[in-house]
Amino acid sequence: MKKGVMILLLLLSVNLTSALACNLDVTLLNQDPYPAVPDDYVKLVFQVDGIDSTDCNDITFNLLADYPIEFDPGKSGLRTFKKVDYIKDFESTLLIPYKVRVDAEALDGTNPIEVSIQSRGDAPQIKSFDIEVEDVRADFEVHVKDYSYETNEITIEILNIESSDIEALTVEIPKQERIDVKGSNRILVGDLDSNEYTTADFEATIDDGEFKINLIYSDAINERRTLEKTISFDSSYFKGRKADQSTTSTGTYIFYLAIVAIGIYFIYRKINKKKKAHHHKQ
Repeated sequence: MKKGVMILLLLLSVNLTSALACNLDVTLLNQDPYPAVPDDYVKLVFQVDGIDSTDCNDITFNLLADYPIEFDPGKSGLRTFKKVDYIKDFESTLLIPYKVRVDAEALDGTNPIEVSIQSRGDAPQIKSFDIEVEDVRADFEVHVKDYSYETNEITIEILNIESSDIEALTVEIPKQERIDVKGSNRILVGDLDSNEYTTADFEATIDDGEFKINLIYSDAINERRTLEKTISFDSSYFKGRKADQSTTSTGTYIFYLAIVAIGIYFIYRKINKKKKAHHHKQ
């Protein structure tokens, strides 16, 4: 009985030693961008040390496709490295890069990911790492604040409705049917903090309906992003306003007043010339 137990323990010891013979150390060397952004790509680089051990054979490395990361269709996290290749090149470490997409619903903060690594003949080892996720993208409410049919000036108001501050916001009106921009179609309006608003003025003729604008900005990780927005325009809101009528009336009054003043000036000069001529005759 004792002899059988000793043999069993010896076998277990041999198996355990065999399972740990190729001792591989895995680290997550780099994450770009940091933090990662939901529904966007992140680059991950893993480093594997210990492959130069004589106990190591062909190595299989697998980044497991599980929340919060996913691979593009046709892609996987499986990588295989032949021992003959890395011995030939005298490699002591492996660098394994990936480009994966972050789940659109990934939560801000630390998110765990897992990899599986195995030397041929050994049991696979599961190792866990953390990636940082933060939604630094902005979103905006946009509308036509004002439009003048006298000057064809359109004022677009933009409100940053997300919690992230942004920098170097540019408003662009691309070419399209309902709106015809005169002059520059891009205006740099500057930085815009969360829950703050700004305006951009363009000269344009516009028809009723919808038109599109592009909002181009730099986020908190200095990534330049472009967001397309659709704006509805209804001319009835900007025609027949009292303020416009008042401005028009005032302008018309000043115009006629100037004409009258000029007329009086020339009449005065004519009368003055006649008086001087009469004075000389005497």
